[in-house]
Amino acid sequence: MSGDSAAKIRRKSSYDRFLKGECSMGSIARGYDLNLLQAMNALVEEASVTGAAERLQVSAATMSRTLSRLRETFHDAILVQSGRNMVPTPRALQMQPRVNQILAAIGDLYHPRRELDFTGLAPTFRIRAADVVIGPYAEALLRALRADCPDATLIFTAEPNSDDCDFLRQGGIDLYIGATAFLRPEIMRQTLFESRFRGVVRAGHPLLLGDITPQSLVIYDHVAVSRRGRRRGPIDEVLADQYGLTRNVALLLTSFYAALQGLSQTDFVLAVPDIVLDASPLEKLGLFAFQIPINLNPVAIFQAWHPRHENDLLHRWLRRTVMQVMCRRHVARGSTV
Repeated sequence: MSGDSAAKIRRKSSYDRFLKGECSMGSIARGYDLNLLQAMNALVEEASVTGAAERLQVSAATMSRTLSRLRETFHDAILVQSGRNMVPTPRALQMQPRVNQILAAIGDLYHPRRELDFTGLAPTFRIRAADVVIGPYAEALLRALRADCPDATLIFTAEPNSDDCDFLRQGGIDLYIGATAFLRPEIMRQTLFESRFRGVVRAGHPLLLGDITPQSLVIYDHVAVSRRGRRRGPIDEVLADQYGLTRNVALLLTSFYAALQGLSQTDFVLAVPDIVLDASPLEKLGLFAFQIPINLNPVAIFQAWHPRHENDLLHRWLRRTVMQVMCRRHVARGSTV
């Protein structure tokens, strides 16, 4: 084996261990350009070579060359074309939370935070999030905040029905947690984890009697959940593009939890994010979950804030606590992070 081949194997092994959390930043830093992590963070979050270049204040040509280096280093495309847009690969989304943690640690080394004195503080934070986030995480987040600041208060507001992307800019909300693409370019974000969809039907549903296929999936009526009243989504696009199939959405609701409550009395099929299922007693509801037999990309859940809060000590404490709570609970449930 040549020296170059052996070096590549060693690098790949180190990165694989890094992604699994089995090695420290110091053990991977030797012989590697950690600026690549900064570039990958920008590329994945912007989903655009041009957008990442503007964010890091480099030329598009420089960012394109950096993307080539990332692809060679991680043995993954990182960004791929999807129609007119670029989208991160599943492996890039899997790496993103670890990359964010490493970058945050490096930032703390160069710019140590002043200590935050919680004496006399009674902060109220307004967070906009969907019910899939509020349900599993609201109480745990408040407990974590009050462990440091006993008088902290959280106010959660639902996501709007319209594509309103000015809520962070206008200042009525401190933090957004979700997956919406409708955010202003200057809004800062940090990926927390990714969530996948599973199918849910009543126990004893005839769909469960044989192999579940894309063809058998569309035989039955479906329930869909959309705050914006949209009957079609990623599932419909994959069914149409890859299988030439169409499902019938007979019922459209605005809440996954509401959809689960009445499902056991019907033969409807419902697709639900795993973070909802992990917090729902399916057996008590008379329901059964299964893997959807089509190739659906995971959904990245992130927190987003306006740049005016970037260096605010209280807001940084809020974001750090959100990251710790949501990542820890998501890992404990056995989901992919």
